[in-house]
Amino acid sequence: MDGQFPLALTVGGATFLLGVIWGGPFVEVLHRFNLGKQIRAELMDSHHARKIGTPTMGGIMIILPAIAVTLALNISRIVEVGEGRSILVPLIVLIGFALLGLIDDWEGIQTSRGNIGEGLSGKLKFTLQILLALSASAIISYFEFSYANSLHLPLVDARVPLHPLLFIPISTFVIVASSNATNLTDGLDGLAGIITASAFGAFGIIAFLHDQIYMVELCFVIVGACFAFLWYNAHPAQLFMGDTGSLALGATLGTVAVMTGEWLLLPVIAIVPVMEIVSVLLQVASAKLSRRFYGVDIRPFRRTPIHHHFELGGWSETQIVQRFWLIGILSAFVGVALALL
Repeated sequence: MDGQFPLALTVGGATFLLGVIWGGPFVEVLHRFNLGKQIRAELMDSHHARKIGTPTMGGIMIILPAIAVTLALNISRIVEVGEGRSILVPLIVLIGFALLGLIDDWEGIQTSRGNIGEGLSGKLKFTLQILLALSASAIISYFEFSYANSLHLPLVDARVPLHPLLFIPISTFVIVASSNATNLTDGLDGLAGIITASAFGAFGIIAFLHDQIYMVELCFVIVGACFAFLWYNAHPAQLFMGDTGSLALGATLGTVAVMTGEWLLLPVIAIVPVMEIVSVLLQVASAKLSRRFYGVDIRPFRRTPIHHHFELGGWSETQIVQRFWLIGILSAFVGVALALL
């Protein structure tokens, strides 16, 4: 086991190098097929106008290497009957949500070539997310992979068994919430990629503490792939992650949290995505309730997700990304520390 952790780190580094090498031609292909970013009308200003036409679907640059390298590392475990096969669950989640995001990105691009569009309807996308997460949760629970049907309580170091009828809906909620929170975080150059990489790095360490080497490898392969993506997504971005990447990475992060039994630590480790989704919920709830009871539109934020609030407050894009990353790194430290207690 001691030798496996350095291997996981090495493979993550190799994934980064491979991603940087093939990333350039990949960006050119996206440019050639005019798979460019469109900006919603309410976000249109001189700052966002420069982003129009920048290639999207950049999540492919993360997803494909992560799948290929993880399968190569775990092929012997998958063939054998046992716990090693559990690695298929986060991979299936990664693929399923990536395909959903890819369809949404593609539909948005196609619609926008005539008029700016939004891709799949929110209701359909949310329904498909629930179905995918529900299926993954049921598989985890039925085969009792890793720490299925249980809850680890930090600080007291106790593990509480959960009935599948309770575990499955909780797991489904965690996966869907993580997917959407990460999706909302994807709004500034480098933000979603660096926050996601930090969170996967933290859960990679947590998986190592639980002797889940297959999960360690997956986490650090994704970290390496995210860093390669950030090579081209750093401000000013040459490509964007799109729903292809953000939905898939968020859902996979939620799945890893569930399968390590440390999903209570997910809101701590992924505090920035939590801030993003909570800001949206508060903004919508405040606007609706204030209109209903007071007849005025009261909103606590200038614009949501919350990174736009700070943009309008005068912070530069790079300031927001760097400061949010500092928060993400520190919260990852705290999450790992809680897992050790």
